[in-house]
Amino acid sequence: MFYRHQELEVRNEGSQNQKGYTMRREDIKELVKGPISTVPTPFNNSFKVDYGRMRDLTEWWVENGLVKGKAVIKVAAAMGEGPMLREDEWPRLLRTAVQAADQKAAIMCGIHYKDTLRAIEDAKLAQDLGAIGVQISPPVFYFPDQDAIVRHFGDISDAIDGIGILVYVTRGLPGGPIYPETFRRMVDFEHLVAVKWGNPAGTKYEDLFDLSNVINIIDNNGTPILNHQLGGKGYINHTSQMNPAHDLKIWELMESGLYDDAQAVYDSVEKDPAFRQFNTKVAQRTCGEAYMVKGMMAVMGQPAGPPRPPSLAMNAEELTELHQIMEAWGWPVAPNSDIVKLAAS
Repeated sequence: MFYRHQELEVRNEGSQNQKGYTMRREDIKELVKGPISTVPTPFNNSFKVDYGRMRDLTEWWVENGLVKGKAVIKVAAAMGEGPMLREDEWPRLLRTAVQAADQKAAIMCGIHYKDTLRAIEDAKLAQDLGAIGVQISPPVFYFPDQDAIVRHFGDISDAIDGIGILVYVTRGLPGGPIYPETFRRMVDFEHLVAVKWGNPAGTKYEDLFDLSNVINIIDNNGTPILNHQLGGKGYINHTSQMNPAHDLKIWELMESGLYDDAQAVYDSVEKDPAFRQFNTKVAQRTCGEAYMVKGMMAVMGQPAGPPRPPSLAMNAEELTELHQIMEAWGWPVAPNSDIVKLAAS
């Protein structure tokens, strides 16, 4: 195995010897599109991963339309508390989702802030467990420059086979921004299939789209309609996990060229003043992103347990207010009495 600096051998001794997918770059690109659903990791009240609940939720997501060619189910990513999972937890979580999806869904997995060798090992393991792709962040704690980022993703691409890389532009962290000119240096990496794109400071959102025929550009900027109009292939969202029909409708409208209608559906939630004020208020009491996703899942009658500390779960008063907001959207929410009981349990 040749690395851009030295020869190193990487053994994937943690492999479960599951049969993984072997797919061409173009085949994977066809699957990495639509709403990219960063699903929550369910925990019990002792903050242990509830694998049985993950199986049930995955079956529910598939039954409600998050299937191959229409969406992606992304496991153990940042919004799904992936960085909080132990090395023995995320592989079992991924395997549970893959088995529950029964080849009906495109399953991806998050790999977070790791050095190149560990990222390679994890990507190989994810493939063995049935993932079609891995979302990989730059190793931000090394404060890499753009040359180091090119080496990092190039070495990973060289070392894997049959699984795609979704590059996560973690622009909010030192060492995390990746610039359009850097992607032009990486565009021919065989296993780089997509980028989770939010433009770093000093660049324009549109600057990357001359590469949209080569790599799938996935919106992480809160501008999915603009992304599609420019040639993008999907978007990160906070809603497909708990109401797949909402985001599948947005995607269907965009694919039909009905951009004004798609924007109206998207804005009905993302720009709802009551929802924004509520989120700002709750964020003053807790931290992270999982508290909101899991609160909304509970309101929809699909609980995923509490977030792991230091994030705090919503209390009964907050869930009641969130229930009122989501009910006003016309979403099929669960009875509020059931949600209050859940918060008290």
